[in-house]
Amino acid sequence: MRGPGRRLRPAVLACVAACLALTLSGCAEVDTTAPSTARADAAHGAHGAPARFGSVDCREAKCVALTFDAGPSENSARLLDILKEKKVPATFFLLGKRHIEKYPELVRRMAAEGHEVASHTWDHKILTRIPDARIREELKRPDDAIERLTGRRPTLMRPPQGRTDADVHRICKEMGLAEVLWSVTAKDYETDDSALITRRVLDQVSRDGIILLHDIYRGTVPAVPGVIDALKARGYVFVTVPQLLAPGTAEPGKVYRP
Repeated sequence: MRGPGRRLRPAVLACVAACLALTLSGCAEVDTTAPSTARADAAHGAHGAPARFGSVDCREAKCVALTFDAGPSENSARLLDILKEKKVPATFFLLGKRHIEKYPELVRRMAAEGHEVASHTWDHKILTRIPDARIREELKRPDDAIERLTGRRPTLMRPPQGRTDADVHRICKEMGLAEVLWSVTAKDYETDDSALITRRVLDQVSRDGIILLHDIYRGTVPAVPGVIDALKARGYVFVTVPQLLAPGTAEPGKVYRP
């Protein structure tokens, strides 16, 4: 993976590539909750109270969530410019080491411009392979840093490679975090061809989709305008992950995926 001015360790690249090649990583057996289920459960449990959908009712609108992993990076400022110009909110799952700690001003900007700021762990450790104490550290350190920078503690995280299990769920529940996977991947780790990245997204996307991209890669950010314009032309409305679930809210310990 190309990061800000450097490559991530080859072992990390190999793990990410192997995982994403499986499209949804190793989580086929994980019990997940779809956004539509989260919305329906919240509406049914309202007991007559008015449902709070925010700016978009994804029961009616054809919603899609654009998400970016493993930043911030040297490319993130340009990405934020594009999102601002296109009036599109996104959800950022940020890494701590060499990313949040290197680009704190971009983390502040993401939050200030209305994007959802969440965690992708501190150092991209595979959570299912490390002891509980290390899992807690991988989750706590980026959350502490994000809260310090934005004034808001994350409620969402994305496990590296999408690898998760019952222990990770339990610890996430203790720490007030829900896990978010994805339904669309452009495999942008394997190509700098922005047109190909765009086609891969457009070929896979459907209603309630959660799109996985990485703004650390050279070809990804240039692909974003084309992705946005094409999906808007198809009638999609871009929302953050929390908005996709509304009036439901992400429950700690649960895993969300379309």
